[in-house]
Amino acid sequence: MKKLCLSFLFALSVALSFAQFEKNPFPKTITVTGSAEIEIIPDEIYVQVDLKEYEKKGQGKISIETIKKNFLNHVRTIGIQDSLISVAAYDGFGGNPWLRKKNKKNELFASISYQVKIKTSKQLDDLVEKLDDEATTNFYIQRTSHSKLSEYKKQLKIQAIKAAKEKAQYLTEAIDEKSGEAVTINEPTEYYQPYYNVMRSNVMMKEQAMANDMSAADGNPADFRKMKLRYDVTVVFAMQ
Repeated sequence: MKKLCLSFLFALSVALSFAQFEKNPFPKTITVTGSAEIEIIPDEIYVQVDLKEYEKKGQGKISIETIKKNFLNHVRTIGIQDSLISVAAYDGFGGNPWLRKKNKKNELFASISYQVKIKTSKQLDDLVEKLDDEATTNFYIQRTSHSKLSEYKKQLKIQAIKAAKEKAQYLTEAIDEKSGEAVTINEPTEYYQPYYNVMRSNVMMKEQAMANDMSAADGNPADFRKMKLRYDVTVVFAMQ
């Protein structure tokens, strides 16, 4: 048993000695950060339109079915396909209980919210012009995106790594060295700034549409705020 323990200790000592003298394959390295960014005009704009039943003098309550039918017909006339329209919410509202009791009305006013996907600010202006002011209670841009966003992300990752390699080259040349192979590459960190608009009433959106029309008349058509996409990557290179 004593001999076995001594043999084990000797083997462990030899292994540690070899580990201490083992040559580091990358004795000198340089760590750099590369980045790449782009600003793109969105071509996927998601708009929410909130519609509600209302009372019209001489006609009584305008039903939600009539409101839905008119809205969908108007949207189709500006070239937006049914596949780009979806229901976001559908509910009912009983109004002020005191007024209902006073007027002896027990009607429920239904409301519906649609999400419409459009491509350009021109389509947005056309949509605003088609809305029923009495039925529309709210109208706002939910978010924006781009149909080629995945491709842009891939390209930016490649550009960020290339920028890191270029940086490593000129930094090592400054001290009469050369950068070699990449030792480690971290997954690029994404900084994505889409456009999220605050909720705005139909009146405010129509004012914006009028402003867009005036800009277009001046030869400077307004467009959606650009989205910013950026990637940062950290790469370790061996030095030669």
